[in-house]
Amino acid sequence: MNPYVLATLLSSLGLGTTLTFASSHWLLAWMGLEINTLAIVPLTAQHHHPRAVEATTKYFLIQATAAAVILFAGTTNAWFTGQWDVLNMSDPIATTMLLAALSLKIGLAPMHFWMPEVLQGLDLLTGLILSTWQKLAPFALIIQTFQAFDPLLLTALGLTSTLVGGWGGLNQTQLRKVLAYSSIAHMGWMIIVLQHAPYLTFLALLTYILMTSAAFLTLKLSYATKIGTLATTWSKSPLLTATATLVLLSLGGLPPLTGFMPKWLILQELTKQGLPLTATMMALAALISLYFYLRLCYAMALTISPNTVTSTTPWRTQTSQISIPRALSTVVALALLPVTPTIVVLLI
Repeated sequence: MNPYVLATLLSSLGLGTTLTFASSHWLLAWMGLEINTLAIVPLTAQHHHPRAVEATTKYFLIQATAAAVILFAGTTNAWFTGQWDVLNMSDPIATTMLLAALSLKIGLAPMHFWMPEVLQGLDLLTGLILSTWQKLAPFALIIQTFQAFDPLLLTALGLTSTLVGGWGGLNQTQLRKVLAYSSIAHMGWMIIVLQHAPYLTFLALLTYILMTSAAFLTLKLSYATKIGTLATTWSKSPLLTATATLVLLSLGGLPPLTGFMPKWLILQELTKQGLPLTATMMALAALISLYFYLRLCYAMALTISPNTVTSTTPWRTQTSQISIPRALSTVVALALLPVTPTIVVLLI
């Protein structure tokens, strides 16, 4: 892709998200979401492959539908209350439509069906943008309007997403689909604690973005898209394999890695709010997700590739990929747990 075109598209992505962040009017918030969608469509379709075109079409239709429902919800609320203010969502019909549309935008279950299919058709870098940056603008609206939503509905959405994200990833062989279901499960963790402690939702989103960035960039460096490909990575780069295994375990939420921090704090908050049954179900759902992360770790670090190669090992040339973002995101995805108290104090 032409670097000028790429720069324009990336700056448009930033503009759309910033516009939604800064707006207090529903029309401006909707405009930011639309700029975001239109900026990523050329990035998703850049490879001119049938799967990429199919994924782009699905993504555009889903996002356009969600944006239309958000605009309709804002208009309905303005019709009944006379205000376009984002923080003044008081009409029950409008708030229900808004929650459904925002859930569709971020891929919350049961509106998650597009996410694995779309992510499977994209390359890893565009998939990374889709899984991280594209969640920010809808989440900004969710965090601003959560007090208008039904608490029971938020809890149901959170539990469903965590369970669906766990179950859906169990029998996948494609790494991008595994990461899509991982995203759905993480969204559930963020939504379920939103009504009790919004700062924990922000913390979970931040750690999810860091861990997912590390996972995607590592897979891009090793050119891995299927579980079978992972078995050959240890012979090429043992250190990369070791850090990738730890990043996957961090995504699963194992101590003493960064991924344990949001899960620990969310379970603690749910218990403090008198919801031990919900906390137990969330912890058990996290175990289901942990299984498929362990499956990836097993394929990567504990198996030998079944391919018998009779030829000599080819010369390994230096990679031209930039490694600093991957190194930084990996360090942060592994080592933030000891500074948990400091992070919590800063967020509160």
